[in-house]
Amino acid sequence: MPIERNPRAQRALRLATGTAVCLAVSFGLAFPIPFLAPVLCVLLLASLNRPLPFKAGLVLAVAAMLTTGVGLLLIAILRYYPVSGVLLIGVCLFLAFRFGLSGGNTLIVTFLVIGLTMISSAGVADFDLALTVIGALVKGLLLAVLIVAFSHWLFPEPVNAPSPPKAPTLPVDEVARVALRATLIVLPTFLLALIDPASYLPIILKAVTLGQQSSTTTARTAGRELVGSTLLGGLLAIVFWSALSLFVHVWMFFLWMLLFGLVLARKLYALSPTRFGPGLWLNTLITLIILLGQSVQDSAAGKDVYTAFAVRMGLFVAVTLYACLMVHLLDQRQTGEAREQ
Repeated sequence: MPIERNPRAQRALRLATGTAVCLAVSFGLAFPIPFLAPVLCVLLLASLNRPLPFKAGLVLAVAAMLTTGVGLLLIAILRYYPVSGVLLIGVCLFLAFRFGLSGGNTLIVTFLVIGLTMISSAGVADFDLALTVIGALVKGLLLAVLIVAFSHWLFPEPVNAPSPPKAPTLPVDEVARVALRATLIVLPTFLLALIDPASYLPIILKAVTLGQQSSTTTARTAGRELVGSTLLGGLLAIVFWSALSLFVHVWMFFLWMLLFGLVLARKLYALSPTRFGPGLWLNTLITLIILLGQSVQDSAAGKDVYTAFAVRMGLFVAVTLYACLMVHLLDQRQTGEAREQ
């Protein structure tokens, strides 16, 4: 008699194992921006309960190259007409977020936002740096697709598992306001990245996740969801780093990531129920990976890891508090307009 598997348990094991394997392989192969691959793997595993066909993975990689390549076209405008370039990117960000909120593919929106911000800001400083970021993104995506297929083979979805409910769509009259809110969250970090792309690229990635997370956040839950995921991700990064320092090895990197991934995946899939929504736990895991990945790179480059982490964490908190402010201001404005009517 076949053993019935709990779909949520399978998904938690798949998410934790896939993330840990992708992290270890990405750092083991010395990818240019190694934390990009596990972040993409987390997004794919959290959004897909079926393996992505190889052809679809290749199509997604091509789409990533095309969408991120948009940033290359904006480099000349930013160099010679900076004000017009920033305004153009702001409009494009608004349209990208609006497309996602209207039912568009979330991954395509992510690649578009990365192309408009990370690629263009890197290209203003150094065109080769922009090409490096695009190469790292495509390599990371291909690795993530392979790891997702492996994870689904290792922990397959039960045959009779119910399909997850579709994410609720926003009313048509809310789409523009929420898209504007997400744009205002991402744009200031893009301006910071224009000053020093190498230092602020991880901050842009964090702002992109905050912009998308804010799409499902209200003023009442903004502080808990946005700030909570940032602070918890930072705390777990400190604990992870302390544990990894006891014995530094790629296998220990994999095992510790597996452990932390399992803890967060159990919360994400409500195997260990909490009052917090899945968005908090997903963004906590992404924040953990970004902070940890940067610390490992700082250590390999001989930098002061603790000072760099403190500065980066401070910037993460500042960006998150700013995101909360945008949520509150625009929600209050909407409430005021509703009362006037």
